[in-house]
Amino acid sequence: MPGKKEEKLIMAVRPLLVAVVAGALLAAPAPVLAGNDAAARRADLASAFRTAAAIPAPVLRGRVDVTDKMVRIGDLVDNAGDAAQIAIYRAPDPGTTGTLPAAQLLDVLRAHQVIGVETHGIGNVAVTRLARTLDPDDVELQIAVALEHRNGLGDARDLLLTFDKDLKAIHLDAANNGAVTPLVTRFDPRSGRFDVTLEVGNDSGAAPTRLRFTGTAVETVEAAVLARDVDRNTLLKSSDIVIERRPRAEVGNNPASRDHVVGMQTRRQMRAGQALHGIDLTRPDLVQRDQAVTLIYQTAGIYLTVRGKATESGTEGDVVSVLNLQSNRTISGVVVGRGQVSVSPAAPVVPHRLASVEPAVETTASFSAGSNAPASSKTE
Repeated sequence: MPGKKEEKLIMAVRPLLVAVVAGALLAAPAPVLAGNDAAARRADLASAFRTAAAIPAPVLRGRVDVTDKMVRIGDLVDNAGDAAQIAIYRAPDPGTTGTLPAAQLLDVLRAHQVIGVETHGIGNVAVTRLARTLDPDDVELQIAVALEHRNGLGDARDLLLTFDKDLKAIHLDAANNGAVTPLVTRFDPRSGRFDVTLEVGNDSGAAPTRLRFTGTAVETVEAAVLARDVDRNTLLKSSDIVIERRPRAEVGNNPASRDHVVGMQTRRQMRAGQALHGIDLTRPDLVQRDQAVTLIYQTAGIYLTVRGKATESGTEGDVVSVLNLQSNRTISGVVVGRGQVSVSPAAPVVPHRLASVEPAVETTASFSAGSNAPASSKTE
């Protein structure tokens, strides 16, 4: 077996050696090879040929993945021998890919005694530096979890984060394969400012990577928001409402829900994009002022209706004044439906029944002169 020095030398001159040995074996005349010296020489050449043929030729790779900061010959060339650990290029940034022209690379390899590299027609070598990528959504979630329930904030899913710098994908060395944990977490509830440092562990034994993020955090809630401008007393439909997340400070602790809003009536004119509050809404008026209404008189066994004219608006359960168009008198009634006012008579007042009592007993006492004791008693 050849030693390392001999192997390196054979690799360097392998193409030339193979050609020389083959030519010597095939082209030498018989007289020259006659005799013991010729036989020994022929055996040596055959042994050298077999040794050269047994060592695989270096082969160039077309695509290379690296994890280190440096690109080594062994990354680019198969069967590079002792030269495999020689660093010849700086690796691209984590998560990116660079290219090396094959012609330029072969010149560098020759300078390090790596000769006879088979390229198989490769024109450029693509070098990709492997990385651990932290997506912006993953980073935002980690920070929201770190801020959850801190200084009055709510759940992480309800937090709206705004970063001082645009959040982009972060590419770390592939060795950073450990857990992402918050190292420092600060939040000022007055200004809403946060300052969070995340730590990314690794299995290489090196110091963990630290990433710092600053910005503002706002707690949000789902709120019913107007999809269009509306006037006062508008009856809201489902198409008038969209559900959006808005800051809690904007909508309060009891934001209006879609189910509560649809079918309600606005108290004032409002613009599209405004979040609705309970104070902005009221139950719809079932009776409008100057509207023709039906007066309903209902009692035991009697049901009468008569036409009337409302002199004021009201919703269900409101007491409104109505002009009886037959008697031309204004009466009060309770709104019981759309365009309907009940003027049913009040229930008669039943006096409380008094408990029976026995006739009062009157007692008269007389006193004798000069004495404190009663002289006689009389009962009527």
